[in-house]
Amino acid sequence: MKREITSEELGRSNQIIQNIMRYFDSKVVGQSYLGYSMLIATMTNGHILLESVPGLAKTTAAKTITEAVDAEFSRIQCTPDLLPSDIIGTQTYNMKDNTFETKIGPVNANFVLLDEINRSSAKTQSAMLEAMQERVVTIGGNSFQLPNPFVVIATQNPVEQEGTYELAEAQLDRFLLKVKLTYPTPEQEIEILNRLEAGIFDNSSVVASLDDIRFLQSICKEVYIDPVIKRYIVDIVQASRNVEKYIPNELSQYVAMGASTRASIAFMEVARAVALTNGRAYCTPEDVRAMSRSILGHRIQLNFAAMADGIQAEQIVDAIIGSVRTP
Repeated sequence: MKREITSEELGRSNQIIQNIMRYFDSKVVGQSYLGYSMLIATMTNGHILLESVPGLAKTTAAKTITEAVDAEFSRIQCTPDLLPSDIIGTQTYNMKDNTFETKIGPVNANFVLLDEINRSSAKTQSAMLEAMQERVVTIGGNSFQLPNPFVVIATQNPVEQEGTYELAEAQLDRFLLKVKLTYPTPEQEIEILNRLEAGIFDNSSVVASLDDIRFLQSICKEVYIDPVIKRYIVDIVQASRNVEKYIPNELSQYVAMGASTRASIAFMEVARAVALTNGRAYCTPEDVRAMSRSILGHRIQLNFAAMADGIQAEQIVDAIIGSVRTP
């Protein structure tokens, strides 16, 4: 039985959210949706996949969120020769004591940036599955709990394909959100130069704490979501699996596979977080639709014809959302 969220808790939540977003916007130019997505992922303790060409502030954004809440940050540059033990950790032999010592890898942090994850081998990518899903790592038969919050921010470059390994569906499904970034406008790029010249990126400050993040996570779980809204979520996900019944054949012919049940769970968790950012203790259909592209886009598998004809998953998502009746 869920308890009712008090006005004081809503007020505190709103203040924490505003402080974090204000700090993010002061550091990162023209990527408000990216900052909002990272905040939502943090509030739900989920993972986020960023797709863009190099140099669009993905690393800066990850560091900014970490600075804002005084958390521990770890960056892993993925390469084809990266081993699972380089991420998870390993056991080393201490000749002096004649014992094995466990060394936990860089995955043991609040925010882990997996830069160019598609450059790592399938074996290394799979090593992250346990960490992302179970939030534990196993080294030498012993399990180690990862910190809370634990958010993986993975990036991939969609342009350069040489020496890359496409993420498997099971790996993609474990990302709560996927965000595609675009180039800044000329005005935004000038502002980036001005801020760099002013030394804004050299200074950091703490505007919230890890306890504040844990508070947001706990409050998110208490946000009320009506059975009608849950049915709306399920109808959207079901429509992705039966597209021929919902959207025109001009688009449905490009869909190879719909979304899994994880999509329904993601919709519910994100809707609660979005409602909280809007100062409400209950969900509306607008909260469900707010980040539908980021939730559903990477979970709908398109066929080769879609690639040949330049069809994007976002077009399919928009058609599905438009075809499902809003309660």
